[in-house]
Amino acid sequence: MPTVEVTDLKDGDFLLDVREDDEWQAGHADGALHIPISEFVARYGEFTEAAPQDGRVHVICRSGGRSTQVAMYLVQQGVDAVNVDGGMQVWAAVGRPVVTNEGRPGFVL
Repeated sequence: MPTVEVTDLKDGDFLLDVREDDEWQAGHADGALHIPISEFVARYGEFTEAAPQDGRVHVICRSGGRSTQVAMYLVQQGVDAVNVDGGMQVWAAVGRPVVTNEGRPGFVL
């Protein structure tokens, strides 16, 4: 499974967060699309509407397990998808902003 490091991500890269609702509400990357892994197949149309047609999809979860599963599924669908290694734990550890839905500082649950 192709992976990228958090530090390789640039502003404007498309980020898909597949963590569950309580994790998302505690804190997430600003601008990420949130579709929990438990709802992903049912909400696939929502993903295809939001995802870049010719761009890469960076899939993230807490530590990398769930995002690997979703990235593999997307690759099977012909999507250029990669797993973000270490997930939101590494995202926060390297100092990337974690926010709540209200834009306040959040945390990784």
